[in-house]
This record gives sequence, C-alpha cells and structure tokens, in this order.
Amino acid sequence: MRSHTTFRQLEIFESIARLGSFTRASEELYLTQPTVSMQMKKLSEAVGVPLIEQIGKKLHLTPDGQELAQATREIFGIMDRYTMSVAERQGLKQGQLRLMAITTASYFAPRLLGEFAKLYPGIEVSLRVTNKEQVLASIADNLDDLYFLGQPPEDIDVIATPIMDNPIVVIAAPDHPLAHKKNIRLERLAQEPWLMREKGSGTRNAIQRRFDENGIVIRPRLELGSNEAIKQAILAGLGVSALSRHTLALNQPGQFAILDVEGFPILRHWYAVYPAGRQLSVVARAFLDYLLGRGKAAPAVAGIKTRQS
Repeated sequence: MRSHTTFRQLEIFESIARLGSFTRASEELYLTQPTVSMQMKKLSEAVGVPLIEQIGKKLHLTPDGQELAQATREIFGIMDRYTMSVAERQGLKQGQLRLMAITTASYFAPRLLGEFAKLYPGIEVSLRVTNKEQVLASIADNLDDLYFLGQPPEDIDVIATPIMDNPIVVIAAPDHPLAHKKNIRLERLAQEPWLMREKGSGTRNAIQRRFDENGIVIRPRLELGSNEAIKQAILAGLGVSALSRHTLALNQPGQFAILDVEGFPILRHWYAVYPAGRQLSVVARAFLDYLLGRGKAAPAVAGIKTRQS
C-alpha cells in the first residue's frame, strides 16, 4: 500500500464496511458525505483497486475491499491494545469499551455498563443491542470487545464466561386460571395456547427441549418477534409463554403471574463472549472482572470454553 494512504482514510473505510452505508459512516464520524466519498476515492486510488461497489441501493465490498477490511480491523486491534496498555499504566483513566448484546440482554446490560462507567468515568462506552444473527456475524468478524448472549455459538470458536443466572419462567396474565395453582404438570400446561419467539430463538429452543424430554408436544398459537410483543399478547389473554425472568425487570410487581410448573424454571446463564483468538483489551478485561466480581460466577458448561481466572 502506498505511503500516502492515511489512518483517517482507513478509519472511514472501516466504518463504511461495518455499517454498510456512506451516510451512517459520515454520521458516526461526524463528517460530511462529500468528505467521506472523497476520502474513499483517494483510498481506492492509493491501493489501485476498487474497494466498494454499489448494487442497487446496497453497498458491497469487493474481494479486495473485504481483504482490506480484515487488515484494517487488525491494524485497529493493534492500536487498541497499545492504547489500552497506556490506559493501564494510567490506571484505567481512559480507553474504550464496545459491547454488543442480543435484545433480551437489554433488560440488564445498560445497567451493568452504567455502573462500570461510573467507576471509570474516563472510559468511552458503547452498547449495541440487536438480534442474534447480527451478534453472531459481529463475533465472526471480531468487531466488538464483548458480547452478551444467552447461549454461546456452537460453530464459532469463542471464550464464553457465565456471568449471571438466566432462569426461564412460565408467565401468564394475573387472572389466568392457573395463576394460583401449585405443581402444574407439563401435560396440563401443554393444553394452553402458547405464545413463542421465532424459530432459532435460544429461549424457544430451551422450552422445546424441556417438553421434548418429557415426550410432550406443544403447538404455538402465535410466533412473535420480541419479548415485549409476547408480554402484550399475554396481557390480552391470548395465551401463556416462558421467558427469561429478566424480561420482567421493568414491569410492576403483580402485572404478570409466574406459574408454578414442574420442570420450571429452566436454569440457564448469561454469557460474556469473545472470539477465542482475540486478546482482550485492558478495559474489556477490567469490565469482565467487574461482572464476575458482582457475585459468584456460574459453573462452566461442558463443551464451552470458559475463561480461566
């Protein structure tokens, strides 16, 4: 690569590659779109090949662009580690922490991040909350420092550290006929209309396994794409569901009934995850230590690489 390629050009290119948009990149970097376009034109001229192509309304990286995107992430990773080593010598007075979480984690992740930020006010923190597919894609591309997931990926080599209990409980409207029953049998619960997350959801998979283990078939009445939609459907009297107890954190006590069902709650964990080949920055390591220090860590799960303290 020629010497007149600048670090700023690589920063702009990385933002475009990650966000898939000139507009969003310009907003993130506080630059005008003409400036972003001009810098990308200069970068392409410097490397001597096209890096980005537009097909319809979507931007795509060329093969050379994909290779440069990976190299750029490695360069920024080296710079991040250097910056963090300086921050360590300064006592965590500055640095960055980038987190990404699945939507269900939004019930607790901002609070944890806020608590940590108060301890280290000089650290810049960011949190992106999105669906599981985008989180897994970001892990594969090694874009963020840590990821909050209810189930570590099976097809990506990661380090997964249990940080918090994540019990799955059966919930219903407070006036549901089963609301005050004890030891409700799974066969009886299966007769209720069920509201489920979309196929592929970790919570749905856990529920399905519990019924399958007992040879019981449940047929969802509705499939909904968010926990909030399921909760609204429950209050509307459309059925029952099972969700992470954390999803009730913002609701008033008594707004939902947690049913006493055999085999529930299903005990799961929240995990802090990062790619196995990634060296955690000083700040990310400090945040992970902070999470583990809030309480006794859950035991390691067989088949999952866990961080060794």
